[in-house]
Amino acid sequence: MSHDRNHLLMTFMENREALRAYLARQFGNATVAEDLTQETWLRVAGRTLGERICNPRAYIFRIARNLGMDLRRREALGIEVQADPALVELLPDFRIDPARRAEAARDLQNLVEIIEQLPLRCREVFILCRVEGLDHQQVAERLGISKSTVVSQMVKAMQRIEKAMP
Repeated sequence: MSHDRNHLLMTFMENREALRAYLARQFGNATVAEDLTQETWLRVAGRTLGERICNPRAYIFRIARNLGMDLRRREALGIEVQADPALVELLPDFRIDPARRAEAARDLQNLVEIIEQLPLRCREVFILCRVEGLDHQQVAERLGISKSTVVSQMVKAMQRIEKAMP
């Protein structure tokens, strides 16, 4: 990777939050701003080397603004990106009939009751790992216990839950 590309990528990283804030102001939507920021990164990272860029920050902001304007034009014209029909057919149907929804609600309530019956430490470890998504080391640090204790508590929790589930 050349010095110019490194400099351009570093400039992007240094200005990422400013760019996102600029796009949010310009387009009035934080989600769109985040998407445009990501697309700008892809454009910058995929740039083939050519002439030297005198003002990398301005260059990056111009790419982002142009992407946003393209998005506005597509929206104004009602243009949507169409997926390949063969791919659409592969997507599962997420509609759930009322009977299945009621069954899922019962299963969830049952699971909550089982988790509530776990011993306190076991329950804490389980919730931090499975609900909050922390890894074993993070749980150990948060609770002030060893990583092996976290592992043993998770094993205990999973065994009890599996045994109690119908």
